[in-house]
Amino acid sequence: MNVRRRHISAVALTAVAALGFGTLTACSSDSAAAGDTGSFDVVASFYPMAFLAERIGGDHVHVTSLTQPGQEPHDLEISARQTAQLEEADAALYLRGLQPSVDEAIGQSPIATKIDAAELTTLEEHGTEAGHDEEHGDEHAHEDEHGHDHDHEGGDPHIWLDPVRYAEVAEGVGKAFQKADPDHAADYRANTAALVKDLKTLDEKFRTGLANRKTDVFLTTHAAFGYLAERYGLTEEAISGLDPDTEPSGARVKELQKIAKEDGVTTVFYETLVSDRTAKTLAGDTGLRTDVLDPVEGITDHSRGEDYFQVMEANLTALRTALGAR
Repeated sequence: MNVRRRHISAVALTAVAALGFGTLTACSSDSAAAGDTGSFDVVASFYPMAFLAERIGGDHVHVTSLTQPGQEPHDLEISARQTAQLEEADAALYLRGLQPSVDEAIGQSPIATKIDAAELTTLEEHGTEAGHDEEHGDEHAHEDEHGHDHDHEGGDPHIWLDPVRYAEVAEGVGKAFQKADPDHAADYRANTAALVKDLKTLDEKFRTGLANRKTDVFLTTHAAFGYLAERYGLTEEAISGLDPDTEPSGARVKELQKIAKEDGVTTVFYETLVSDRTAKTLAGDTGLRTDVLDPVEGITDHSRGEDYFQVMEANLTALRTALGAR
């Protein structure tokens, strides 16, 4: 997906990793590295994958996330220590197309069980500017003016923001855990079923919560919510494309101002791990309010909840307000 590469040294990343590992749940340990825990060791690429591993694995897994809390996932560069942890782990759980450095490291690692979430559900193409590619031709199809990669081969990776697709991934992860660690297969099966049930409940909350609304249109800083919009009959209009750091063109800003006026848009959404400058500028120019719509790429002290479900329910509340849902 991106690639906004910030050249952080391996030493610095290793230091961050040393401080950050073990912050996920009790399944993790501050001192135990992947491979020497006595548990089924899973290295997850970023929070949505780590969350699945923890919920499905329960007490039988030790989960290490390659992306630390507060770190924008697209910026991740794998350190030497993280590469070594991959080689010692029992399984790697990742989402191909989101973090190129992770894709490369896992592809080259000898790890026995490699679980690609992109293969466990269907990925679709969502326009780099919310379906406006036909107006802009191939302007954003490959690289923007900053050289960021916008090809996104394989489709939009933000599948976890659709509870139905996320449940499909959970079922696939559960089966992979059962196969890789058969001694605990019954527990993995039960934990997967419980998680899928919770995701179905979340799906129903979104369906009922957004059923009666004044408008279908919402504005976001980047096009992370295409699957969610598709699932619930909404229209996402993104300031930028799938890369959250892409600057919008002047023509796009004018187009969004027109859309906001015609469709009764009240809110410009921004997210917790990316600057809100562009959203606030657009909101100020159009007389709109701003609010958070969290893509749940990581949980921090600024998140509106302590886990995936709490943050997604906060997203629902924000959408209901913005769309005038009754």
